[in-house]
Amino acid sequence: MFKRAAAQAWRSRRLHSHISHTAQAARARPARSAVIASSAVATAGLLWYSFSTTIHNDAIITPKPEDISKSIHKAPTSSTGITEDDGSICAVVWGSNQYNVINPNEPGVQRVQCPVNVSWLKDVALRDLALHERHAACVDAKGDVYQWGDGFFGSSPTLKSEPQGPKLTLRGHNIIQLRLTESRIYALSASGKIYVIAANAEQQKMPPSKPLPASTTSWWGSGWIWGAHGNAIDFMEITPKQKLGWGEQFVSISAGRNHLLALTSSGRTMVHPMNKNANTHGQLGLRKFDIPTPNSTDIVSPSRIPVELVPRVVADPFAKASPFSRSAASSVPLSTSTNMDGIDDQHIRFSDALFEIPSLQGMKVSQIAAGDRTSFVITDSGRVLGWGANEFGQIGLGGNMTLDTIMLPTEVVLSRNVPGSVRTRCIDISAGGDLTCFVAERTDGESLFYVDLLTCGNGQWGGLGNNQYSNAQGNPVRARNVSGLREYNEDSRTMSPILPHAISVSPTGHVLLTLDTQAHGGPGGLGRDLVAWGTNHDYQLGTGKRNSLPVPTTLERPEGGRFILGQRKASVRDLAGNVWKKKVEVEQRAVAGYGNSIIYWKIK
Repeated sequence: MFKRAAAQAWRSRRLHSHISHTAQAARARPARSAVIASSAVATAGLLWYSFSTTIHNDAIITPKPEDISKSIHKAPTSSTGITEDDGSICAVVWGSNQYNVINPNEPGVQRVQCPVNVSWLKDVALRDLALHERHAACVDAKGDVYQWGDGFFGSSPTLKSEPQGPKLTLRGHNIIQLRLTESRIYALSASGKIYVIAANAEQQKMPPSKPLPASTTSWWGSGWIWGAHGNAIDFMEITPKQKLGWGEQFVSISAGRNHLLALTSSGRTMVHPMNKNANTHGQLGLRKFDIPTPNSTDIVSPSRIPVELVPRVVADPFAKASPFSRSAASSVPLSTSTNMDGIDDQHIRFSDALFEIPSLQGMKVSQIAAGDRTSFVITDSGRVLGWGANEFGQIGLGGNMTLDTIMLPTEVVLSRNVPGSVRTRCIDISAGGDLTCFVAERTDGESLFYVDLLTCGNGQWGGLGNNQYSNAQGNPVRARNVSGLREYNEDSRTMSPILPHAISVSPTGHVLLTLDTQAHGGPGGLGRDLVAWGTNHDYQLGTGKRNSLPVPTTLERPEGGRFILGQRKASVRDLAGNVWKKKVEVEQRAVAGYGNSIIYWKIK
């Protein structure tokens, strides 16, 4: 009896507890539903605000979802440089188009993910083409200079959305070579003259208060030309301070960030300071020179001011030391002469002359190259001399060289990693930014010679090509996959080395190399293989992906097959649309720009 009563009591308590929990859950369910509904409303409001409101901070602004499809070009139809409809020649581009440099006809496309043909250079073969970050320039078949890009036209919001193709600026001077800096364009003519014009269209206008000079032999050079629409274009000829010999003329130019190197037909090397920062790391190879007096009334023979640009390491040798080791600020010499205060160094007439490098006088040079803040020359015997900035080892003086500034031309030894019996001779050099590439020919006198590509400098994004990511490399290392290559020579029936036909080093860290695989291939050779490596943040390597490549890799076309640069005979037009010549020998040439790449047809 007692057990039965206890069991009934326990069941009644259990039933009561179940009913109580059920009631509490029923009362809590509306509260939880309200919380969930409130969270959904808040999330929806946050999403609406994030897509409708632009938040300005120090991060990159993410494009709106409806703009993503048009800001990246993803579906190329062909990348051969030949149009599919009529077989005409055209350019191939890929990478960043943020400033409308590689594809000015499509300003809405900020990046081209894969190589694709573009129509703005259809039927056009060029003498030269150069890319900078915000502007670009080229020389058409007639020798005229055209410019384009947001840096040239300006960043007007009304014009930025409209296509702005190449515009004629320097005409009638038979230009053969161009070199670009942030604010200027240097042009070398077939007659050996060097001209400079501003990179911005607004700065090319002649000052209205100054009359046009009547003489073409004055300090102004030609002084002005008539542009494509009758506008006066301001420019200047840069002349050598030391007199050239009989029949001697300039044959090559190379530009760094703030300095210009020039080579004469007699092997003399001269340098031109662009502004007050031209010698921050001793890249000029000299310190003292003179500049014309600003606002001089005598435009034929203006008075001159002697100035001095002192490298930073000399002006302040304790710049990187602790505060206890530094000298007093008053005892630190200035890096520029006091008589340069107030002089505008952004104008093209800051300096009008080229100066011969004293330590290279009497030395015959066969090639010049300028990095961002470095200078290189190759002598006629194949020796390399370099000077300038060396924080990343970009001069190539070895791993034990800890100096970040080399003020005098110093020999770069390229035979450190080979036996002493192997003779090494440098036959080519390319530099861009803080990266340097040497093409070294090696032979031991018995076996066949071979060619190595040696790199040094900043390889943080794989630009060294040795399968490593190193931000400092002072000892030139052998790039993989492109060094020591040989192919069968149809003529001599022996193995011959494969030489690099052209190397383009981008200041932002990627390299495009064209292997001369057609030189000994016989009549069946199709063209030259294109190899790329380095940084790939903006799809500038042409792989369709954004991962960097630390080793040289043969590119493949999006439609399949190796990326081979060809040559052919074609009908060529100038950029004005007029037929220049028919059946012209042209070849494809690759150029590495600032986060982008372009292949154009070059007149042989």
